[in-house]
Amino acid sequence: QLPPSALELLKDVHLGLALPCRSPTRLALLSGHYLYYHYGCDGLDDRGWGCGYRTLQTLCSWPAGQSSGVPGLAAIQAALESMGDKPPGFRNSRSWIGCVEASLCLDHFGGPQGRLCHVPRGAGLMGQLERLHLHFMEGGGPVMAGGDADAQSKALLGVCEGPAPEAYVLVLDPHYWGTPRDRSELQAAGWVGWREVSSVFDSDSFYNLCLTRRA
Repeated sequence: QLPPSALELLKDVHLGLALPCRSPTRLALLSGHYLYYHYGCDGLDDRGWGCGYRTLQTLCSWPAGQSSGVPGLAAIQAALESMGDKPPGFRNSRSWIGCVEASLCLDHFGGPQGRLCHVPRGAGLMGQLERLHLHFMEGGGPVMAGGDADAQSKALLGVCEGPAPEAYVLVLDPHYWGTPRDRSELQAAGWVGWREVSSVFDSDSFYNLCLTRRA
């Protein structure tokens, strides 16, 4: 497994994307810079279980967009076990993590502040657009999102609203496997892009959000 400093990670992979609607009524994007962490980006094959760790690493790389200080997967597991959040034997496992563990690790590793928000089952994300808009307008960073029925971790980088009921979130998907050449390749394949809120979030799932702010 390569040390994080040896990674050649792409930065700010959303730049250059077209807006999802012609006449946005409100638009807010994250400030600062981030690195795109994804499956296997450090030589460790974490397909099927590592998406939460990769999203956490992206959060840790903000706001400078640097890999220094970003913990590896083994360090994340060791920290969660040592602080008592996970039982002995969690290290070297393929157990998932979500937003609650991410917020603990942001505090433990001295990264940006992570504020948790719970979205009840059936509510979807439409009711959180105001919160997300304010978060990004006030200089906030990437937002980790994950649920139970929809357990696939992802990062939110912005919100865009058009004439009602048009509403979109800018989603960064950590499930990419391979070595991307540039951001345009990721954008063309949909690994980062605008998604309709009603289609990307499952109303049968609850969600947790972890909103990052500068420490």
